[in-house]
Amino acid sequence: MCTQTRAAALMANIPRVDIDPSGVFKYVLIRVHSKEEGDDSEIDIVRGYAWAEYHADIYDKVSEELEKGGHLDCECIGGGRINHDPQAKKIHVYGYSIGFGRANHAVATEKLKAQYPDYEVTWDNEGY
Repeated sequence: MCTQTRAAALMANIPRVDIDPSGVFKYVLIRVHSKEEGDDSEIDIVRGYAWAEYHADIYDKVSEELEKGGHLDCECIGGGRINHDPQAKKIHVYGYSIGFGRANHAVATEKLKAQYPDYEVTWDNEGY
């Protein structure tokens, strides 16, 4: 008998990182929770896109997609900026979101390192 909840199964298939292939852009760190009773599972995901004028634009789009089945709930736990240089194989995470506050860049950096193992991934709290 399978004991995994529907929410846990959905979370297992959510990419932990989705960012633009290059450039400087806003990013948000989103905590995805199960809404199912007795299931306290959660994951943190990184999303960053140049099309977003505001950090909330990213959060609103991603949370709407993830929450539409009714099994998951999202919470933005901060934001910042990413400088992604694929030619140099470098990603730098920095800054903050006025609306959501500063993300824990160390958490975002660990997720980015897992997605881009051959990159130099760094972070600091300087800049906006």
